[in-house]
This record gives sequence, structure tokens and C-alpha cells, in this order.
Amino acid sequence: MLLLATLETSGCLAFKTEPAPTPPIPIPNWDEYKFQVQKMVDALVERDRRLATMQTSAVMEYTAGDQHLKAKEDLVVRRPGDLRVEAMSPFGVALLLAAQGPDLAIFEPGQNRFMRGQANADTLYRYVRIPMAPTDVVGLLMGLAPPAFSIGGNIDSVSKDGAMAVAIYGNAAAGTRQLGFTSGNLALVRETANTGQVNYEVRYSDYHDIGGMMFPYLVDATFPAAGSHVTFRYLRPIVNGVVPDSTFVLTPAPGATMINISLDLDDEGAVSNES
Repeated sequence: MLLLATLETSGCLAFKTEPAPTPPIPIPNWDEYKFQVQKMVDALVERDRRLATMQTSAVMEYTAGDQHLKAKEDLVVRRPGDLRVEAMSPFGVALLLAAQGPDLAIFEPGQNRFMRGQANADTLYRYVRIPMAPTDVVGLLMGLAPPAFSIGGNIDSVSKDGAMAVAIYGNAAAGTRQLGFTSGNLALVRETANTGQVNYEVRYSDYHDIGGMMFPYLVDATFPAAGSHVTFRYLRPIVNGVVPDSTFVLTPAPGATMINISLDLDDEGAVSNES
């Protein structure tokens, strides 16, 4: 102890204690907030792995320009891109749409008209003003992020929109893709071009527990560039049921008018009959 005291007081053997480095001061709670948002995205990734099919009746409301339609529909979707929509009228089936693999078919029983084309965004845009490929439509209906979002990677940034936590991928120069969460559930999917134009925005709400999985009963999708809007209110969705391949195959009725909707539109905006 004497030796230590001598060393501490000696002018010849003086030791200076360097001050500890001051840690950088982060934006309050920013890292923790981003961590919490990442956890919600991770839960969405896990939900993506668990969901394979969905079947439900739904009330659909569609608006595009001066067109407005409200109808009851039966929906069947199977990942990655198989889709069947059966729209009802007071007189029975008004329309059948089915997509499987590269093929899409539409049958209008009232006019005995059978249309077919490629299962891509261009075909759906021409017929229903929804510029999405069937794979993205399937994700939209099931409350999942479109494949192009690549949510398995890192979030570029996060923000708040009221009570909604938002994960942002990309930037203003290249365009952004956003996922919004409320109470841990997916509430928003939005894609914005580098011009600032929103390509589409989908909002989810009215979540219910289905066999241990929270599932939205209300899907509200807006396509500003296409000028269309569609909502689906699900009645009794069933997830991960077995769906046979034949569900997504339509066969034309005898004498049906055959139309290829992947052909170029004519000057009046109508598709040409097949030769």
C-alpha cells in the first residue's frame, strides 16, 4: 500500500487516467423501433411460409371510372399464382375467372363468351384494370407482401404513420415499397414509383383468429394509375385446405364465342375474336 501511494504521488512516476470514450448518442429509441418493426416483418415472413391456400365467399365492390359493381363472389387461391373467382348475380353465375401457371381464362355464361390469354399483369389490366400478375393478386388476397418486396432482406428505413409502423424498402430515387403494421398485423402494402406516383396501395383490417393465425377479413386495394379500386369483405375464409388442380381449369361451353384477350386491342379498346 505504501508503494502504491508513493507511485501515485511521485512526480517522476505519474500515471494519467484517460477518460472513457463517450458513446455516440442515437436518435431516441430509433434502433429499438427499427428492431421492433423488423420483428413484425419476420413474423410476416413466417406467415408467408405457413400459408398455401385460401377459400372464401366474399362481398366484392369494384369501381373503375364510371363503372361500379357490387357482387358476392367465391374465391379460391393457391400459391404461388393459381386463382379462381366465381362472381354471382341474382340469376346465377355471372362470371368465372381462373388462372393457373401461364394461362388465364374468363367465361361469361350469360353471353356464352370464353376468353383466354396469358396469366400476367397486362391481361388483368386490360380486363379488370388491375395491373398485377396473378402471383401478386394471390398475395394481395391472402394478406402477404408481393414477391418483389423481398422482405427476407434488411429494411432500408422505418417511419411512423400515426399508430402504424412502416418498413420501407428502396428510396425516393428508385421508388419505394412499404409495409405498414398495426398491432403487429399487416395493415398496408404500398408501391411508389420514383416519380412519386403510387402504383398500388392495399390496406388490411378486421383481423380474426383462424386456427391460431390472424387473418384479415377486409382487403381494400387502390390502383391510382389505373383509376380502379376494389374491396373484398371475406365471410368465412378457410386456409390451407386441399384444392385440386381442376379448380383452376375452365372449359368453354358448346358454341361459346372464343376470344383471345392477349391480342392487341383495336382502336375502340375491344379485343378481337380468334380466327
